[in-house]
Amino acid sequence: MKGVRVGQRGAQQIASSPELLKVSVFATALGYWALLGRDKLLYAITVGQPDARAAQSSFANPFDGLPIDPMVSDWYPGLRQRLEHYAAGDRVKFDDIQLYHPPRTSFQQQVVDVTRKLKYGETITYGELAARADRPRAARAVGTVMSSNRFPIIIPCHRVVGAGGGLGGYSAPQGLSLKTRLLELESE
Repeated sequence: MKGVRVGQRGAQQIASSPELLKVSVFATALGYWALLGRDKLLYAITVGQPDARAAQSSFANPFDGLPIDPMVSDWYPGLRQRLEHYAAGDRVKFDDIQLYHPPRTSFQQQVVDVTRKLKYGETITYGELAARADRPRAARAVGTVMSSNRFPIIIPCHRVVGAGGGLGGYSAPQGLSLKTRLLELESE
């Protein structure tokens, strides 16, 4: 077989060094945010962290069985810049961002798909979202799906609110205060 010849030690290093997930941490007017992924594939995002260290450490290592590079890098500057613009109040779309999805049921996937299509500034209740996902009595199940969202802002779970005008919940570190700020940002 012709090709590049790799010594035994080199072959072991290649075989034992899986591609690391990269972390990008940046400050916004809405707290510190961090992205996790590789190439142009986003594995997770965290928003509203109190400082850079909290943002970086919000991802468990390993993440979905993949090791995380301990060095922070600006691995996806285009997405970081778009998120910075969003946090500054600019209308930004994220529908082209590729996401690494953990396994989901068909109902969970429908909820995520409907949520991702919500327009900037649009809100929907948990019950309405359940109905759009063909399970009109599953408002609580929608809340469970939203609480495990790895991609806040990209899958805009902050746009899902309670019936009667209540906010519902928000699992980011700043909780409902951040959800309120995001909704206010989008209503301006």
